[in-house]
Amino acid sequence: MNPEELKKQLGALLPSTTFEEGGEWVTIAIDPAGWAETARQLRSTGGLDFDYLFCVTAVDWKTHFTMVYHLTSIVHRHTLVVKIKLNRENPEIATVADIWRTAEFHEREAYDLMGVVFIGHPDLRRLFMTDDWQGWPLRKDYEDPVNMIKL
Repeated sequence: MNPEELKKQLGALLPSTTFEEGGEWVTIAIDPAGWAETARQLRSTGGLDFDYLFCVTAVDWKTHFTMVYHLTSIVHRHTLVVKIKLNRENPEIATVADIWRTAEFHEREAYDLMGVVFIGHPDLRRLFMTDDWQGWPLRKDYEDPVNMIKL
């Protein structure tokens, strides 16, 4: 499916979706409140069939966070990027680990390094940092007293 056909099908399925232009892949911005249901639709709707979540990233913009999900359909060979704006003071979003198993690892990484809480995650705990680590080392306001890194 070409990008314009993909946009048309996504627009029909998700009428309140905002499309971002200029990227390599079709990119949509959605509200965090409907993420779990939207994810299920993206996975199960014929013609879309986004059966593989290959990347989850949290971006710190200092005023808010953006969760970025990269999905692909192995069957149809198309890719979609989903962006979701989160409150920086209380960054939380529904897990999609029950929809895409790869999310278990990716969500733990975003939690460990950025402090994003994934509601309903089956095993949300530190992944790289020690259990007693204080803070979220990839946030822009993180201060490292040993290495003196400050952004």
